[in-house]
Amino acid sequence: MASAESRAEFERSGVPAGSQLLADLLGASERAVVLTGAGISVPSGVPDFRSPGSGLWENVDPIEVAHIKAWRRDPGRFWRFYGERFASLVHTRPNPAHEVVAELERRGAVRAVITQNIDRLHQMAGSQRVIEMHGSIEFSRCMECGARVPLERVIEMLDAGEGAPECAACVAPLKPDVVLFGELLPAAAMAEAQALASEADLMVCIGSSLTVHPVAGLPELTRRAGGRLALVTVGETPYDSQADVKLHGDVAVELQAVLALMGEHRPG
Repeated sequence: MASAESRAEFERSGVPAGSQLLADLLGASERAVVLTGAGISVPSGVPDFRSPGSGLWENVDPIEVAHIKAWRRDPGRFWRFYGERFASLVHTRPNPAHEVVAELERRGAVRAVITQNIDRLHQMAGSQRVIEMHGSIEFSRCMECGARVPLERVIEMLDAGEGAPECAACVAPLKPDVVLFGELLPAAAMAEAQALASEADLMVCIGSSLTVHPVAGLPELTRRAGGRLALVTVGETPYDSQADVKLHGDVAVELQAVLALMGEHRPG
């Protein structure tokens, strides 16, 4: 943690202490990793899950509409809920928070992005190494033959009013290539994320409440290995007391400020 003296100096200069500290941590890090949750996409217009009045689960029971059993029991009803969400994401674009994360990777300040999001926005912003813990809306899959159907074609089928989109070969309902309630996370993604977290000398968690396991356990792997922890999120997390720095404001504004403080310096 920064000393009281250094914090006071930052404040006198007009630079928020937390922003300067995170910029310094990123500048000094050699194996930083970013972990993102729904909050990083909120400035892009993507609702998070549980915010009062706007959260995705505000008026629905996720177990009723987003569980693997719900898809198996009634694919049509499942897609009536998920189809609206997918359609809303087709034209969604990255916001400055995604762009800052991509720029940090481009500069070599960040090794990879581990994300709980399925919206593809990190890739659209330019991030290259993205570990998608909960899958992606990019494709839907036939569980009979394994065929993958791109999002644009799935939206076309939904717009045509054909009910649940189906595999052209098997005439079986497609399942979005995302992790539903009741399903395990992809083993390969989990193994890669755990390895990155264990090797990281800094983990920057952005827009995540860090309450959904097993992903919520990744910061602990970094801390156990001697790495530092930074939080950029609105609201409390279980790691607040353990973090070296926490920024509480709008994620896009906070990250833009940090990047500006780093200047054009490229690590290494």
